[in-house]
Amino acid sequence: MRRRSGKALLSRHKKNDTTTAVQTQSPEDNRDTSDSAVQNMATYFVVVADTNLDYNFLRKEMFDLNRQLKIPIDTMGRFYNTAKNLIALPDNDDDEIYAADYYPRRYPSEDLSLEYLDFYQSPAGKKTIALVTGIYETEKSADSALRIIQQTERKAFKIKSEIYIGCMH
Repeated sequence: MRRRSGKALLSRHKKNDTTTAVQTQSPEDNRDTSDSAVQNMATYFVVVADTNLDYNFLRKEMFDLNRQLKIPIDTMGRFYNTAKNLIALPDNDDDEIYAADYYPRRYPSEDLSLEYLDFYQSPAGKKTIALVTGIYETEKSADSALRIIQQTERKAFKIKSEIYIGCMH
């Protein structure tokens, strides 16, 4: 595991190229593969304070929430790359595959961060940014956090999301 700024831990593995593999297994053997894919998914509850297409607007809102509610911020080292119009890791990031690209928050966390909403909610627009206030393993925890956030951000909401937690390399 690799530590990013703050508490977020990300699992980093070598990329597995499965696109060129030739199927040599029987259909019964393929069940194990699909079971493995299911094992790499987790149902989490994502609390979102606000959404917008404007990164700077949400960044200001994130710092305001940080000051008001004392919720820590964890950017995972990402920033808004204006040349690419993208929330991204730095060009010189240790992770050569995701350097200069977006890497999503995927694990339970009670930190503020700016994420692309479509990673958690597929009908969202590709460039819609979400001010995430936490990712929770239980709906009860997410509901408790949502009630607190809604005292400041009335339009805050919760998403039940199937998040891929397997290797992204």
